[in-house]
Amino acid sequence: AYNIHVNGVLHCRVRYSQLLGLHEQLRKEYGANVVPAFPPKKIFTLTPAEVEQRREQLEKYMQAVRQDPMLGGSETFNSFLRKAQQETQQIPTEEVALEVLLSNGQKVKVTILTSDQTEDVLEAVASKLDLPDDLVGYFSLFLVRETKDGAFSFVRKLQEFELPYVSVTSLHNPEFRIILRKSYWDSSYDDDVMEHRVGLNLLYAQTVSDIEHGWILVNKEQHRQLKSLQEKVSKKEFIRLAQTLKYYGYLKFDPCVTDFPEKGCHVVVSAGNNELNFQVRLPSEQIKEGSFKVTRMRCWRVTSSVPMSNGPSGSSPGKSEVKLELAFEYLMSKDRLQWVTITSPQAIMLSICLQSMVDELMVKKSGGSIRKMFRRRVNGALRRSDSQQAVKSPPLLDSPDASREPMAKLSSKLTSVSLRGISHSSSANDVGANDFHGNYAFEGIGDEDL
Repeated sequence: AYNIHVNGVLHCRVRYSQLLGLHEQLRKEYGANVVPAFPPKKIFTLTPAEVEQRREQLEKYMQAVRQDPMLGGSETFNSFLRKAQQETQQIPTEEVALEVLLSNGQKVKVTILTSDQTEDVLEAVASKLDLPDDLVGYFSLFLVRETKDGAFSFVRKLQEFELPYVSVTSLHNPEFRIILRKSYWDSSYDDDVMEHRVGLNLLYAQTVSDIEHGWILVNKEQHRQLKSLQEKVSKKEFIRLAQTLKYYGYLKFDPCVTDFPEKGCHVVVSAGNNELNFQVRLPSEQIKEGSFKVTRMRCWRVTSSVPMSNGPSGSSPGKSEVKLELAFEYLMSKDRLQWVTITSPQAIMLSICLQSMVDELMVKKSGGSIRKMFRRRVNGALRRSDSQQAVKSPPLLDSPDASREPMAKLSSKLTSVSLRGISHSSSANDVGANDFHGNYAFEGIGDEDL
């Protein structure tokens, strides 16, 4: 059996025969010439070396399927992962009540099935709030960890291949919650959301919360103006003023460590406005601030070191010994690329933020509308529109090489899919150091930029 880690987190446990069944189903639906080759069956018992070889082949197979826009976005593939997640956690299908938080701490209780996928739960929350169908796609569900001061530490955005109820309950920790927040970066889209009363209220609650938690910087005069608008219940004007403030629309991460400008620097990273903002505390205690534009990142990768367990339960997500790093290659000047590394338990979330910024930029560059990226109701159910595939992923390379020119440009919602045998006892990387994410939005620097 194999543990499947998605984005460095244990997602499910599957056997070779289950993966073979998935492969055969994909071949039936899409044709043998579309689906990658599958590791062959063996008649005799595998040697330890053959076991490891098969694991590597299966890992490459799963990554190749996931990277293909048609196969990776297919209901067959995603439902396989959802079913496997439910079976691994041994949670039967039944009706349950699930609490989803809003930014202001308000709880929305929805009745769902344990087997409901992320889109189903999002739709149930939207329905409970009376949020119109055409605004549902502007929001997403996030897995967060509630801190003692009432703030939230973001773990990840819930994806289409997982079951939110199973994802949150399998952590066996009441600090983990699901929260509803806007899921776009360009504040010009606020206009669409503010057209409707419920959208306006959600955006207003999130803005107030971000200001209260210090995510958005406010001086005394701005604070006075905001307070006055709050008293008048002028929500649109409140948001308009907030849009002019520093870090509006940014997601702030927990303090972590970076190797820039030198190793071991403590840093607070914020993601927004198509950049990662660094507030770095140097060893001299001096604070420096700077930003890394997503368009200057040639590629990035997430690596994860997880001590593997021999026990039947495998490794469990959320443990403190998991070490995650996000590294990106940045164009510092016209001819100089440099790797910058962030060591943080939230590295996966950082990577997802970078990818969603790139996706949003690419939709704009192609002249598409962000509305078209989002879900549309078909026959009473929410379904992804064809134009959501505007950002295509080329095939996964077997062995991406950091020195190769030009860099392979990979694009995927997943940082990585990896498999580990349950009996594999040595410490190993969940996300290989070669799992690069090339950046479609990468731009070279010309003389006029210097």
